[in-house]
Amino acid sequence: MRTERNLARLDRVFARLDREPGRPTLDVPKMSRHRIVLLVATLAFYLATVWAVVITSWLVRLDWQVMFFRPYQQWPEVHAFLDYYVVLGQRGPTAVMISAWLGWRAWRQHTLRPLLVFGAALLLLNITVGAAKIGMGRLGPHYATTIGSNEMGMGGDIFPSGHTANAVVTWGILAYLASTPGTRRWLSASTALMSLGVGLTTVYLGTHWLSDVVLGWVAGLLVLLALPWFEPLITRAETWLLDQRDRRRARGHGTAPVPAGVGSPALLKPHASAEEAAVARENTTPAARSSRTPAHPAHPAHPAHPAHLAPGPHASRSERTPVTPVGSRRPPHADRAPRATGTPSTRPLPGSG
Repeated sequence: MRTERNLARLDRVFARLDREPGRPTLDVPKMSRHRIVLLVATLAFYLATVWAVVITSWLVRLDWQVMFFRPYQQWPEVHAFLDYYVVLGQRGPTAVMISAWLGWRAWRQHTLRPLLVFGAALLLLNITVGAAKIGMGRLGPHYATTIGSNEMGMGGDIFPSGHTANAVVTWGILAYLASTPGTRRWLSASTALMSLGVGLTTVYLGTHWLSDVVLGWVAGLLVLLALPWFEPLITRAETWLLDQRDRRRARGHGTAPVPAGVGSPALLKPHASAEEAAVARENTTPAARSSRTPAHPAHPAHPAHPAHLAPGPHASRSERTPVTPVGSRRPPHADRAPRATGTPSTRPLPGSG
């Protein structure tokens, strides 16, 4: 009884891994009023954090206090584990993992939307976070020059934290593309905890200020909240890509020749005999075709079925019949009598005279 129950569970699991018969109805998030309010509030918090760092407020003093605390010296036993855990915020490894999962989902649901949404989110993240990093030019804790300063405009690229923002967007895109509300809530909570851990890990390792991590969380959340504005563009891109795929397939099926298998028998016509060659030469002249009236229906001497011959070496030039469908290529000579084909030779035999 327990074995049958386990087999039924396995069947349900494998059924969910199979490809769906058609494209399902997808729940595309829309830019609702609630999302707009949350986006405006998040943007205001983003600007307030930047301003607090620019004016060297209490947030900058907290950054220096955490840096002098040196968490990596307080808890050295977790240093090795956190060196690996912080990889969950690096763009390269996480993009490969998420792309593999979304690629399988795109194949299963007959749609390119998961991959296109992920690509749009990464592009938006690179533009916004990259521009902020270069524009503010803040140095990290390991390269700080003046104690108590905000280290802004010094040519750095540490503010906001790219690891934290990438963790929010990369893992949050799974919650954004979730098909059920329950799955979306569960993935949202998991993404929040994972990105929180990645951000605090960068503070522990001393590669980021605490304010860098806070701004990285906000920057990643802004990207996820703004994605519904790009859904119409993603839909048009998917339609265009699918149309191009269908045209390529139709063009390939319409003009591409089917290659013959190696070693397959070739269809060759049999060589014409001498009598058929003479008849063909007579029928090529217009006068002969107009003057001849068939007295009885023609019966071909040889069947017209092609012979199936195995591929073999080609015949030499001397063995081929020098007769084409329009007759011999040799010019006619008036002083040359045609050779008789059916009469015996009239040459005298030796000793008969």
